[in-house]
Amino acid sequence: MRNFDKYRNDYRCLRMERRDGILLLTLHTDGGPFKFGGGPHEELGYAFADIGRDEENQVVIITGTGDSFCAEFDWSSLPAVQTPDTWNSVYKDGKHLLMNLLDIEVPMIAAVNGPALIHAELAVLSDIVLAAEHAEFADAPHYPNGIVPGDGVHVLWPMLLGPNRGRYFLLTGQKLSAREAHSLGVVGEIVPREKLMARAWGLANQIAAKPRLTNRYARVALTQHLKRLMLDNLGYGLALEGLAILNRPPG
Repeated sequence: MRNFDKYRNDYRCLRMERRDGILLLTLHTDGGPFKFGGGPHEELGYAFADIGRDEENQVVIITGTGDSFCAEFDWSSLPAVQTPDTWNSVYKDGKHLLMNLLDIEVPMIAAVNGPALIHAELAVLSDIVLAAEHAEFADAPHYPNGIVPGDGVHVLWPMLLGPNRGRYFLLTGQKLSAREAHSLGVVGEIVPREKLMARAWGLANQIAAKPRLTNRYARVALTQHLKRLMLDNLGYGLALEGLAILNRPPG
């Protein structure tokens, strides 16, 4: 296990702060709103592994910077042409990203401070999802860009929305407003933007007051089914995504 002070500054896309066992993770890019890309795709899996192994973490809050949770993708961070070797890195990092997130054995709270259009699963895989009123949810980088939605979103969204709504969501590029996401059960609460973090910290303190093993084992129990679904389907989905990308004509 690495001490918090040893890993807290290791990751360029995450700012970490811990108070009384509550770990706040703030996604960012160079201090501004978070852009997903090749760097975070690799980094976050390692970060989640460090966080999961540190038993001083009692509750985790994850949020974004500014007025968005994750609304942009940095396409320039990816190779211009994918090869089997470069896709193998994506395949490996994609599995670590989600499986290490689910291996964090303490309750997680997402404070979705704005649009979560890119890898929104970073938020909605949390146990409690709070959304600012202007938040939106979508899966923008995959099917709308001619990419198979295979890296876990094919598991998560049909589970959250139901099979037909989930497939519609993924194949049409649908955006769900905070209100729609709440009515469909994706979001637990809608909170005014200025009160979002206070509500997240209030819930985190409420959870942290419970016995340590109760919290840890509650997270284990509540994510077991999800982990099984991901274990069975995540690698397969990434393989299909990669095959389709490698088969695309150049240009």
